[in-house]
Amino acid sequence: MLTNQANKEIDLTDSLERISTQIFSTPAEGAKWVAQQVALLMRAKADAGEHCVLGLATGSTPKLLYAELVRLHREEGLSFRHVIAFNLDEYYPIEKDALQSYNRFMKTQLFDKVDIDPSNCFIPDGEVPKEKIKEHCADYERMIALVGGIDLQILGIGVNGHIGFNEPGSSIHSKTRMVSLENSTRLANAYEFQGMSDVPRLALTMGISTILKAKKIILMGWGNTKAPVIQKAVEGDVTESVPASLLQTHDDATFVMDEQAASQLTRFKSPWLTGEIEWTPKMMKKAVVDMALHLEKPILSLTNNDYNEYGLSDLLVEKGDAYEINLQVFYAMRDTITGWPGGKPNAVIPAHPERSEPYPKRCLIFSPHPDDDIISMGGTFQRLHDQGHDVHVAYQTSGNIAVTDEFVTRFLDFAVGFEEMFARDSKPARDVLSEARAFLKNKKSNQVDTEDIRAIKGLIRRCEAAATCRYVGIKEEGIHFLNLPFYETGAIEKAPMSEEDIRITVDLLRKVKPQQVYAAGDLADPHGTHRVCLDIVFEALRRIKADGDAWIKDCWLWLYKGAWQEWDISEIEMAVPMSPDQVRKKRFGIFIHQSQKDTVPFQGSDAREFWQRAEDRNAHTAELYAQLGLTRYAAMEAFVRWTY
Repeated sequence: MLTNQANKEIDLTDSLERISTQIFSTPAEGAKWVAQQVALLMRAKADAGEHCVLGLATGSTPKLLYAELVRLHREEGLSFRHVIAFNLDEYYPIEKDALQSYNRFMKTQLFDKVDIDPSNCFIPDGEVPKEKIKEHCADYERMIALVGGIDLQILGIGVNGHIGFNEPGSSIHSKTRMVSLENSTRLANAYEFQGMSDVPRLALTMGISTILKAKKIILMGWGNTKAPVIQKAVEGDVTESVPASLLQTHDDATFVMDEQAASQLTRFKSPWLTGEIEWTPKMMKKAVVDMALHLEKPILSLTNNDYNEYGLSDLLVEKGDAYEINLQVFYAMRDTITGWPGGKPNAVIPAHPERSEPYPKRCLIFSPHPDDDIISMGGTFQRLHDQGHDVHVAYQTSGNIAVTDEFVTRFLDFAVGFEEMFARDSKPARDVLSEARAFLKNKKSNQVDTEDIRAIKGLIRRCEAAATCRYVGIKEEGIHFLNLPFYETGAIEKAPMSEEDIRITVDLLRKVKPQQVYAAGDLADPHGTHRVCLDIVFEALRRIKADGDAWIKDCWLWLYKGAWQEWDISEIEMAVPMSPDQVRKKRFGIFIHQSQKDTVPFQGSDAREFWQRAEDRNAHTAELYAQLGLTRYAAMEAFVRWTY
């Protein structure tokens, strides 16, 4: 006779995952959970009168964690007096006070904001003479052993699976040492530097053996770009070609990620393979599109046998014959395609992505940087204008840090805008030029640009953005430069979203009263500006809605992706096709941004120029639609509607 326990349904959601996982809606929620684990350990060690030995990571991933730990220290009395910290890695060679050094990073992000004893903070030394590196690394290992080993090791993960700076191929037996950085890693970290050529080729890092000796390990991963490698590390085989997968051999290791980073795990990508699910239209569309692309068959050619062999027999049982399911999904995909992104006037099309009325619409495009509008939705941008809509563009930040010093030097002689820019300080343009040249000539790696240099760089990008709008046909009154305060720190590290950022955005929305808003939903942006810009737009719209403004009821928000990724095809709710001529016109619009041409300061892990990425991405989207059996276009721009 079966027991009650045996009768209970077994949860197979994580059945294909070979390591413990914790998944949260946002990086902030995930970081807060990790901070709680760190705090629990610290307090337990303090109560026992013992040191707490932490292994700490650097880079963009742990910033939210450190911010939460600082908050716990300030608001809840979490003390670091008994903490001993060992950092994972450091660039080599690099000065300790260089803006990009991990020594400086740890001080600004954590150490200088809590009560930790500086003598208990250990970071690999990027200034050690090369002939003493082996001795320095051996000493680092001995110091860790001397304090009893690491109690909790915090890790991030690279897009190639590296942990610390242990690149693919690193031995499971490796210890602290000097390593050569892969090109993909240098590209991914180039956002911290002025250009790819400035990124060090070497680094010092704890070895994988060193990491695995920690009593407990927590690896954090945020965003879509980490999703493919996290899937390999969590569900794939243990292999040195994916260093993070070696954590499967540890007795107490946990991966903590947001939903974007977890999106390639089977429970999210193909949930029908891990147990029973509710077959909503959205889930059915995802499953059938995924199957069609995997089998390289048009949707309407899928058979009952295809469904059964692909693990979708339950869908057949619930919904009936493959032919009927195919038609439903095919029509859903077909209805996302439109050449009228603002809605087709004087037409009744129930399944159209946008409303026909009102016409014309007031459309407001939020562009985080001065070129995201033309790069990410240039074809749609032009089409909205050409179809008679009142189009406004709001450039949320100046984008000044993405202008290289060399570009400033090349254009220091230009005079347009200088007299007006500096008239408020009664500062002659000639003096500005002289001071700027002198500063750039002697600029050190640890120096932040002067206010004048930032203004010049901002002016360069502002002129390019305005020229792009004129190229499209936008009137001067439709161009808005917000210069949101969070961005204007003069450094790569930005300030958090502030009330002033929200107020500026609310004021513009209330001034324009748009029926359509477009915003960047690309959270893979390597320097994080898109994330903050999107949060500001979300918060501004929420506040206006809460205040009961009448016009907000008719305002739809569409999200576009940026230069780093595209929406999954099953998520797309509006696809705007482009002809070859429209593709070329978009390319010429991108070319106007000469300061971002050829050498892109913040290109992430992709070596292509922005115009190349945009064209390849748009062509790929069109090709996927064609593979599914829909009309073949030269290119497509994709959008998802967001309900706020």
